[in-house]
Amino acid sequence: MQSSYWGYWLVVSGVAIIGLMIAVQGITTTNTQDYFSLKEITDASMLDSIDFAYYRDYNELKINKEKFMEVFIRRLAETMGGTDKYEVNFYGLYEAPPKVSVEIKSSSGSNLASSTFDVVNRVDAILQFYEEE
Repeated sequence: MQSSYWGYWLVVSGVAIIGLMIAVQGITTTNTQDYFSLKEITDASMLDSIDFAYYRDYNELKINKEKFMEVFIRRLAETMGGTDKYEVNFYGLYEAPPKVSVEIKSSSGSNLASSTFDVVNRVDAILQFYEEE
């Protein structure tokens, strides 16, 4: 009987340790994951929103602001977790030359009761290209 209690407590402590590890991992890697996701989503959204008709006519690169914002929000919703809360701000959206500034505010999960954002990631991206002659 006494050895079954030891087995029970071993299983309970193992589950508690795994739960603690998952909670700590969720808190510590949020900033890094959000930054690299933001960077990749911004680059891909800029490439998706290139106005090819303008490029053919004037041989200059230009993006469509509305299309960029639409593609960015769609990609962000697909990539980020459905239970997390994010606030997205766009600053300095220029069509030609293509430049965007995006800010994402998220919570790290450390304060479970409050809904304030404590992690802020900002990315400035400029789309450049080089023609081969």
